[in-house]
Amino acid sequence: MEYQLAVTDKTIKIGDGILVMGRVTPDAKRFDINLGRDRHNLLLHFNPRFETRDIVCNSKACGVWGQELRESLFPFQQGEEAKISISFDARAVTVTMPGNKEIKFPNRLGMDSAQFFSVAGDFKIKSVKFLNYYAPFAALN
Repeated sequence: MEYQLAVTDKTIKIGDGILVMGRVTPDAKRFDINLGRDRHNLLLHFNPRFETRDIVCNSKACGVWGQELRESLFPFQQGEEAKISISFDARAVTVTMPGNKEIKFPNRLGMDSAQFFSVAGDFKIKSVKFLNYYAPFAALN
């Protein structure tokens, strides 16, 4: 799939989040969202598939795919707007989808930061926000 967006100059750390807002195309077959060190080392490959109405999640280490995890929870509709948020910690990546449906996928690679984020396929991006949920408070004098 051709990238609609690929970000390689932003570090996303444990506790940070990404909020993606957009619209699934009316004739959507699939789209994917990737998060990792680079395109060969992915903490998360998130791939909703409309033809089978499931979501495939996977990881990739040194260009080699891990074992797929298939989720039958499918809150996406062709032609509809969708908000997707992604955050991760040492144990898992959490993806929150329309209707506050949630998938947790294990942090198989033990990543504590990611420098690569991409969106490809049948999803038209309206906005992407990088969020820092756990910024330490400044010391009070």
